[in-house]
Amino acid sequence: MLGFKQLKEDIQIIMEKDPAAKSAFEVWMTYPGLKAIRRHRRAHWFYQRGWTTMARILSDRGRSKTGIEIHPGAELGRRLFIDHGMGIVIGETSIVGDDVTIYHGVTLGGTGKETGKRHPTVGDHVIISAGAKVLGNIVIGDHSRVGAQSVVLKSVPAHCTVVGIPGKIVIQNEERVGKAGMPDPVLQEINYLKQRVRRLEDELDQLQIENEEEFDENL
Repeated sequence: MLGFKQLKEDIQIIMEKDPAAKSAFEVWMTYPGLKAIRRHRRAHWFYQRGWTTMARILSDRGRSKTGIEIHPGAELGRRLFIDHGMGIVIGETSIVGDDVTIYHGVTLGGTGKETGKRHPTVGDHVIISAGAKVLGNIVIGDHSRVGAQSVVLKSVPAHCTVVGIPGKIVIQNEERVGKAGMPDPVLQEINYLKQRVRRLEDELDQLQIENEEEFDENL
């Protein structure tokens, strides 16, 4: 009965958050996020009891079928909504709270420099947008948002919006506190090329002056 209630809750949150969801049956049959979460719960059950090989087998099958990789050791809260989901990676010591939304391409990963608790803790009602990377043993506070493609390496307080590479807080408690820190690589390259063209033009002008002076001397 508990499993049925949990499934009903999982489907209900998808119906509430995804306007593309037309029916509970459609969600149950076709949504990879739902399938990944349910497979993870089975794998996590085995993992908690020390049957790590079986847990990893179930986890691997889930990744193969959904494109979503959740380590069986990760702890996921209630009503997690994984939208689309392809490319999501959630590390072993990650903890995800209740009513969290995670979009495709998100990584809850480690930095490679830590042991023990080495993955993020995500609070309740957090939204992590597409392509964001949240790395290390850090905390994303309740009701916070992580912008698309951001790379977050430091803990974020509750009720904040963080964007950029590296991630910077731009909104806290509904008030703007800074500017977005995400560089535009195309603009950076254009500026570099402009500077290079200016230097080349200056060098050509200098060579022309020197050649004219040398020509005048030879006269």
